Amino acid sequence: MQFSKKYVLAVSVPILVLMGYWGLATKKNITLLSLVSLEKNENAINSSSTEKKLNEFVRNPVFINTPDVVKGIYLTSWSGGSKKKIDEVIKLSKTFGINSVVIDIKDFSGYLAYDTGLEQVKKYKAHEIKIANITDVINKLHSENIYTIARITVFQDPVMAKTRPDLAVRRKSTGGIWLDRKGLGWIDPSNKDYWNYIVDISKDARSRGFDELNFDYIRFPSDGNLADMEFPSWNRKIPKHEIIREFFKHLRDNLPGVKISADLFGLATIQKDDLGIGQIIEDAYENFDYVSPMVYPSHYASGFLGYKSPAKYPYEVIKYSMDSAVKKLSLLDGSAGATSTASASSTNLIASNKKFAELRPWIQDFDLGADYNVQMVKLEIDAIKDALGSGFTGFMLWSPSNIYTVEALR
Repeated sequence: MQFSKKYVLAVSVPILVLMGYWGLATKKNITLLSLVSLEKNENAINSSSTEKKLNEFVRNPVFINTPDVVKGIYLTSWSGGSKKKIDEVIKLSKTFGINSVVIDIKDFSGYLAYDTGLEQVKKYKAHEIKIANITDVINKLHSENIYTIARITVFQDPVMAKTRPDLAVRRKSTGGIWLDRKGLGWIDPSNKDYWNYIVDISKDARSRGFDELNFDYIRFPSDGNLADMEFPSWNRKIPKHEIIREFFKHLRDNLPGVKISADLFGLATIQKDDLGIGQIIEDAYENFDYVSPMVYPSHYASGFLGYKSPAKYPYEVIKYSMDSAVKKLSLLDGSAGATSTASASSTNLIASNKKFAELRPWIQDFDLGADYNVQMVKLEIDAIKDALGSGFTGFMLWSPSNIYTVEALR
């Protein structure tokens, strides 16, 4: 059987998202958790105002253990709601070893992609149904032993910014809703009412059977007229990274026993500061099961490592970034002898470190700065393997068009 350079996942379904910022694993046994064990082991639904409503949705969900090596791809909500696309993912799993799927349930628009039944979501009309029956989708993927991850965009939320302007980042100059370069509204990251809104969405997603919850845009805004921002809750005295770290901890405390992962800028692996957006990778290490830096070579500035076009050097860029991420994790653990190179000591720290997160990055599978063909994607994967060694837990391919170079996964 011959395959074209790119295997098209999204032919008939319109792709409405374009977002720049952003293994064959041993199959695991499927574990059936009863409603009783779910509540006992995870506190999946705590004593929030939506407890009764959320509990109604728990119907003996089936969870799959995390693959030893995740080979994941991202699907938009539209793709996640398409029977054809899900069938194609299953075909890919059998042909190329794809074993994990990340599905948008709350994307850049702020809308929830399926009917959660949550009172707040209904009140603020934050539903845009793209996945008619989320449980059927998850069950179908699980029947093929495919690990399912719900992606939740957090503080970039135009819907809530419009319907709850008291929570939104505002414009100093006019008092109106502040918008980023893409024209999207944001929520003040320090607002704890909104934190609980995200927790309720997360609990609902878990009750439907998602094996893992993935959080993105967990930060302050990074582009647009930043000088014109005004925050209704944040007093500007508490450092941004302390706000974000507290939110990380809030997620962990309210989702006990649930696998959770955090998407961070690729530069968070290298920089010592919070990048001006509140993201410090060590804070994520302490609160998540997996940390997923978005080490897209095209997103590193010209001159990085001396390369005029970093996108043309995927191995070098990703290897350097992941080496640095390993070192930061090693230093956090207080272990001696860790270096920024792929040494046995540093990789063993990842393998043995149980109280901190494991590294599982997003990698580029889209043409920006260079043609990302089979060889380029393979170089990205090789860089991760070489940097993490025995601590290699996999990767996730990102393509906004949901078109993937799956031949690179052979």
